[in-house]
Amino acid sequence: MGVQSRPNGDETITVTHSDDWFVAKDESTGVASQGKTKAEALENLADALQLHTRPVPDEVEGEPDPSSAPWL
Repeated sequence: MGVQSRPNGDETITVTHSDDWFVAKDESTGVASQGKTKAEALENLADALQLHTRPVPDEVEGEPDPSSAPWL
């Protein structure tokens, strides 16, 4: 298992290798991702962290209101 610090030095990314996969986890948020290489796992984690911090819109255009969907 390897540990890598972010540039600001106050957060930790843990990288582990299991079977054929590398798993990168941001310890402060709990967000994790994987890849076939360490670099790929870290790139995927960066993408996941961007999605994790992105604000969720109040309403999505084109999606039905759950109360009006008869199958729900």
